[in-house]
Amino acid sequence: MNVNRIVNMIIRRVVGKLINRGVDAGIDLAAKRGRSGGGSSTQAMTPEERARASQAKALAKKARKGARITRKLF
Repeated sequence: MNVNRIVNMIIRRVVGKLINRGVDAGIDLAAKRGRSGGGSSTQAMTPEERARASQAKALAKKARKGARITRKLF
């Protein structure tokens, strides 16, 4: 193996991890989980809003899982 191939292998792994973090952060932001400043209070929510928020969290979790699987395949 030459040095060029070794460097490419290392760079590919680092870039892959950075992309994974970016995708996860984007999904969290889309699900409003990445909000700073304490987030939303569940006490001010109606029962319907709480149910909708929990469904959004579950959907975001599924999306993150699917994105991870997709990235592993390619």
